[in-house]
Amino acid sequence: MPRKVRQLIAELERAGFVDRGGKGSHRNFVHAIGKVITVCGKPGDDVPHYLEKQARRALETIRHEQD
Repeated sequence: MPRKVRQLIAELERAGFVDRGGKGSHRNFVHAIGKVITVCGKPGDDVPHYLEKQARRALETIRHEQD
């Protein structure tokens, strides 16, 4: 079962991403190192596969930068 948008947002915020707002159901998250990811959908929606992959790569980049 795919995870929900609210779970993805919580994980991004724990990693240090900040919500810079957006238009409609889109939210732009920015990290201090300059990484940007746009999350779309309502909090109860399932996360699309492409967004899961994009978020995983962004989080891996952040972890490598912090090491």
